[in-house]
Amino acid sequence: MGRKRGRSTARHVAPTQRDVLRDVMLAAGKYGAWMTLRELARLTRYGETSISAQLRHLRKAQCGGYVLEKRVRKPEVVSSEEHFVVWEYRLTPRRTARLRGSTHDARAVRR
Repeated sequence: MGRKRGRSTARHVAPTQRDVLRDVMLAAGKYGAWMTLRELARLTRYGETSISAQLRHLRKAQCGGYVLEKRVRKPEVVSSEEHFVVWEYRLTPRRTARLRGSTHDARAVRR
């Protein structure tokens, strides 16, 4: 019986919050930028606590195994109304560990 012409059967899948945060953080990381939870919240319109949880998930192997670095933002960068420690984050892809020695040595060890 008839196919509906002119309509696509493919559905548009909206990216998850974790996907959005991963993409934003990796794009910022390409330029060496560090971002606070507040900056991420303003940019993505997600809550800070939710962002923090999603960043932790991105460290897990099943979610990409990314390296999440955290440091205290320098005082001269923090606004005057913030009188507490402000943490900033950077996300980078995990580098695969190399075996010590040459590839020839690694093959000999595996035999």
